[in-house]
Amino acid sequence: MKKVLIIFSVFLITISLQVKAQVTLEPNYVKEHYEKKEIAIPMRDGVKLFTTIYTPKDKSQQYPVLLNRTPYTVGPYGEDKFKESLGNFPAMTTEGYIFVYQDVRGKWMSEGTFEDIRPTNLKKGKREIDESTDTYDLLEWLSKNLQNYNGKAGMYGISYPGFYSTVSLVKTHPSLKAVSPQAPVTNWYMGDDFHHNGILFTGDAFKFMSSFGIPRPKPITPDQAPQTFQYPSKDVYQFYLDAGTAKDLKDKYFADSVKFWNDVFAHPHYDQFWKDREILPHVKNVKPAVMIVGGFFDAEDTYGTFETYKTIEKQNPNNNSILVVGPWFPRWLGKR
Repeated sequence: MKKVLIIFSVFLITISLQVKAQVTLEPNYVKEHYEKKEIAIPMRDGVKLFTTIYTPKDKSQQYPVLLNRTPYTVGPYGEDKFKESLGNFPAMTTEGYIFVYQDVRGKWMSEGTFEDIRPTNLKKGKREIDESTDTYDLLEWLSKNLQNYNGKAGMYGISYPGFYSTVSLVKTHPSLKAVSPQAPVTNWYMGDDFHHNGILFTGDAFKFMSSFGIPRPKPITPDQAPQTFQYPSKDVYQFYLDAGTAKDLKDKYFADSVKFWNDVFAHPHYDQFWKDREILPHVKNVKPAVMIVGGFFDAEDTYGTFETYKTIEKQNPNNNSILVVGPWFPRWLGKR
């Protein structure tokens, strides 16, 4: 019988937070217990994606992989620089995993061209790519090259990385055994982030794209990134009252530099542009166990949480999938 875990109790949240708080890592814990490697891993089209691998120094056993593909940087960069903790929260750091992080295509230190919620193409040729093939190629490389790896991988992500987690379920690599899309970006027209039921969420869209949408002509680290937009005053509400139309915002602050902002206004209706970016119709024949996580106080990606679960259940009646939802917001789930 399928399990649906809907957690309403503030008491349970308190318990969960206490569990997370019980694990306090000593300074330099990650550096002392893990080896870090940075590798540019080639995809099927020859483009190399920047990947950071943290492997336990204890070589007495083999470990499963926990994978996170992100457009928000895998930093800190440099094999002598380490994250303070690994996974969503400190407790995961001590559980015995190989942690793999990858800058998605066209972001930060990865080569290639970035495309927002890149369409999934099931009819592509052998050297054509989408996000599902990039995930597959990464897992294939790990299977053939990673030492002390037991051949079993899990993948997770919150918000935009949640989208990449969902995409991994399309023609899945056989090593991928469990996937957790958490508050996943799913449909930027119907209900997540940019539009709510087709209505443009102007403040969220403008602020996000004023930094995230800045062109990156070549691989860069965060310290090399262009300066992001700063509101002229702390009164953000007044800023939008004075800004004029969405076109005025574009003309004054973006010009034609932010491609996706232009796409939003070139496609005001639910046309093929948006339909091509629907990932859920492709989530079929799902083999990994799936845990979808979301929160009722999420102002941006609640749609994706419920639609992802409902679609997987409908299209994969024999899949092991569960839904975990409670009165929290995305950042409570852990690190993006």
